[in-house]
Amino acid sequence: MAQYSQKSLVIPTGVCLTSEYCYLDKKEQVDDVHNTPVIIVSDHAEAKANVKAIYRGDVVVTQGHRTIKADVATLRQPENIITAEENVYFYDGEISVYGKSLESNLDTKETTVLDAEYSMMCMQGRGKAKRLLKKGTISYELEAGNYTTCPNNDNSWRLSAGKIEKKANEIFATLYHAKFEILDTPIFYLPYLRVPVESGRLTGFLYPSVHLNNKDGFTLITPFYWSIDPKHDMLITPKYMSKRGLFTRVEPRYLTDVGKGSMVFEYIGKDNFFSDLDRSWGVNWKHSGLKEHWKYDSNYSKVSEIGYFSRHNDSRVGKREDNTLLQTGEVSYRDNHWDGTLSVRNFQALSNTASVYRILPQISFNYYPPITEDGFDFTIPSQISNFTTDDDSKPDSTRIHLEPTFTLPYNLPWLNATAEGKVLYTYYAQRNIKSIESINGTKLEATVSRVVPMTRLHAGVTLEKDTRIWDSTYTQTFEPQMQYLFLKKVNQSSIYNPVDYTVGGYDTARLQTDYYGLFRSNQFSSVDYINPANQFTLGATSRFFDDAYKERFNIAFGQIYYLARYNNQNNTSIAYSAWAVESESNLNDKLFIRGSVEYNSYLNKVQFGNATLEYRNGHFFAQTSYRYVAKRYIASTIMPDNIKLITKEGISQAGFITGFPLGKGTSLQGQYFHDLTQDKMLENQFGITYTASCWTIGLSYNEYQRARININDPTKYANNITLSFSLFGLGAGANTKFRFRAPNRNMLGYRNPFGLNN
Repeated sequence: MAQYSQKSLVIPTGVCLTSEYCYLDKKEQVDDVHNTPVIIVSDHAEAKANVKAIYRGDVVVTQGHRTIKADVATLRQPENIITAEENVYFYDGEISVYGKSLESNLDTKETTVLDAEYSMMCMQGRGKAKRLLKKGTISYELEAGNYTTCPNNDNSWRLSAGKIEKKANEIFATLYHAKFEILDTPIFYLPYLRVPVESGRLTGFLYPSVHLNNKDGFTLITPFYWSIDPKHDMLITPKYMSKRGLFTRVEPRYLTDVGKGSMVFEYIGKDNFFSDLDRSWGVNWKHSGLKEHWKYDSNYSKVSEIGYFSRHNDSRVGKREDNTLLQTGEVSYRDNHWDGTLSVRNFQALSNTASVYRILPQISFNYYPPITEDGFDFTIPSQISNFTTDDDSKPDSTRIHLEPTFTLPYNLPWLNATAEGKVLYTYYAQRNIKSIESINGTKLEATVSRVVPMTRLHAGVTLEKDTRIWDSTYTQTFEPQMQYLFLKKVNQSSIYNPVDYTVGGYDTARLQTDYYGLFRSNQFSSVDYINPANQFTLGATSRFFDDAYKERFNIAFGQIYYLARYNNQNNTSIAYSAWAVESESNLNDKLFIRGSVEYNSYLNKVQFGNATLEYRNGHFFAQTSYRYVAKRYIASTIMPDNIKLITKEGISQAGFITGFPLGKGTSLQGQYFHDLTQDKMLENQFGITYTASCWTIGLSYNEYQRARININDPTKYANNITLSFSLFGLGAGANTKFRFRAPNRNMLGYRNPFGLNN
């Protein structure tokens, strides 16, 4: 029922008022409409009871958050239909419309506006229509209309059609006899077109992209998204390359009661550029899930040939810097005081020199009873593993490992201390061992039992004080820590390990020693070799916090002091390890610096190091980086014969990345990486992007060094040119800022190593 008032009303404009009303069921919606009063304000009114009422002069009709404004309006009863003419305005929190005339059913919310000019309130979009029909809450129909996400007075692009429909609960709009226009000029015509106007999942073609490079030639990519049901979908991406043929990628995803997963299938038939291959394919499957006490994980990847990723740089199965592909699966069961895991693991080698072990299977069991009141903790990790390989120069083995561990912590606000003791017991049953000798000429044994006791005492203190630097107050902490570690020396030469045997170890490799690695009990990734130790480790960290307690700077440094050195360690006459130093600073939330180095003071040489400097200010950023690894350090981790294939003088690489606006919507991004030891470019990339209010276009050039098995082989480069175009406001990411990305998933590129950016 209408209520009449002379009180002035405020006309809402430009505000999204998406109501919870549209989520109610139909019965609740009807009750809600009938219970919402209609308020009409005008200069003059004349009415005939239960027939109609005519209002003239600044007429404003409101019902909840719906508003109609006009010079003349008529309310027909009992139909509860209002018509309006002259300077008509309609608003319901989701759309605002100016038009010549209007008819609206106040019960059903069906509204028709002629000669309409509309703007969407809760998403980007505006346009005109000869006739606009709004059904209910979120269903629209336009005749002789157009649509754009550009702001007012900007006709950069628009979609025009004889008819446009947007149904409730759909993210796509359907256009009949559609034309795409740029600057009011028709570019192409389609009798039928569907475009996304909201974020969500709906079957249809996604935006195509175009690339150009010397290997693929002209490339057209036309992805198609298939929303199968709420728990299954699929992305199908055909990629036509003028020099190579058709490459197809299919990516299904699923959600089940036992987890979620995704797959990638890639295939190309006859490759005209690589004529030695009849076909090329890759596959990946990932799954993870939890159900009550059970946990499931799998990751399986396989490709048709070892050079797959150098041929397909944009593959989603893996990356071109990968040396192996993982093929693993595991099932775990967890309870309050124990857990167990059954896993299998295999690898596909991606080089002729790579040799890998399969683990078929591995059974892990961990027991951890409740911690006592005084904090005493006892655990028994255990594992049974079966290792096999196709390399006849390497042994196979079954390994059983148990590691009962006792831990007693002691903590105060300024002190933390831990006493730990364990016994590492390992049993090996080794096969195919006749022709295998260690570096010193010893032989493997078929069965080996090894027992290594370990004692570890660790303590750390946190001290702090206020200090002033450059007229600013900081809280400085000083956090020294000390560790004593003892691991009994036992003869391990009868086990295939990475110290006594060249590239030995079933699943064990030497770990890089950084500052935090100084405090590890084992310097290897697994238990095929347990380094003997009788040593102290001393280290300290200092941090600086500003008056908002934001960390601005830290530095950590440490060194190991050996009470005893053993014959299998590098130099038994040296009583200390190399210094490990790490530091990071955030000077003013714009300038960031991070670096680490390992320095051998005995040799007066740096073993490895890296540094990154980055400056950010608004849309401008620049980052320069450097990394170094000494040849001697690399040689200690691989076969001596392979060092000549990998490097001549170690690794010394520098890079620079930047991105900044050039003004008026144009931005530039570029990067360059150089190998200083060979004085050769590794990779460069240059891109320029123009971003308007409702569209963007980007052009990029990328050149990179192809992978080489032998560093002495001639250097070859690949390059590509990419042109990308996007319209803002159509579908997911409509309101996100455009950022240029290289199409080839480059190996180097931008990295964010900073931790002090909180």
